[in-house]
Amino acid sequence: MIGVIAGLLEGGLDATTADLLIGTSAGATAAAQITGASPTQLLADILSAAPAQPTGGAGSGGNGRIPPASASDNMRRTGEIIAASSDPADMRRRLGAASLEMDADPEGSWKSRWRSIVAGRLPGPHWPHQDVLITAVDAGTGDPVVFDRDSGVDMVDAVAASTSFGFGAPPYRIGGGWYIDGGYRRSSENADLAAGYGRVLVLSPLGGRSRASLAWGMDLATQVAELRAGGSRVETILPDAASVDAFGSNMMDLATRPPAARAGYDQGKALAGQLREFWN
Repeated sequence: MIGVIAGLLEGGLDATTADLLIGTSAGATAAAQITGASPTQLLADILSAAPAQPTGGAGSGGNGRIPPASASDNMRRTGEIIAASSDPADMRRRLGAASLEMDADPEGSWKSRWRSIVAGRLPGPHWPHQDVLITAVDAGTGDPVVFDRDSGVDMVDAVAASTSFGFGAPPYRIGGGWYIDGGYRRSSENADLAAGYGRVLVLSPLGGRSRASLAWGMDLATQVAELRAGGSRVETILPDAASVDAFGSNMMDLATRPPAARAGYDQGKALAGQLREFWN
């Protein structure tokens, strides 16, 4: 996502000027990052970082890594829960309950480690002046949650909540509540939150796919249709072949960050020309 945004900027389209930024899961990190740093610098930081060892991602270990088997096991487990659910609300309740069952951190040591990891990726703990929405799900009730500057929650905690449990990590505690990955709110994009805006640009690294039943309308295509029906002009950016190749078989592998960022940059720069009129 950072690569795509940096490539768009190089091509004359500054997506960071959006009136509203919506961040979900990994997208929550990217949304927060671009409010406090240039996409060009963020891309440079990714490309200049020390090479990571294969396997890794955001999650349970002290260094933020999850072995591929753990991510795969969690995808299987959550997939079974989703398949057994009767509707989106039931799915969120079941996933929340499952996340609470796996929490084995009563003293909050995992939360402290994860918050520190997330804080190290963000420009600061506080919300920017720009409107930003960060999605999550209340693990206790299954209710969808949208954090913003008026939620009484630091941006670091909001992003940490939006990135919890999706790939094997425990739920994230804020006050008396527990929260899981914002991708379970409706989708990996949650583009429906942009309803009423004249122009909507959606970056979807997962290609708009949904693990839920298509009948539930949680896929990106349904959200785009709803936005257009409401009068919004909508454009989407999905991974091209080079980006998919760069992701590899384990999207939680930190070693794939530089090639994925480069591929995103090339794709964003190539698309900027055809999207400038739409955006500007």
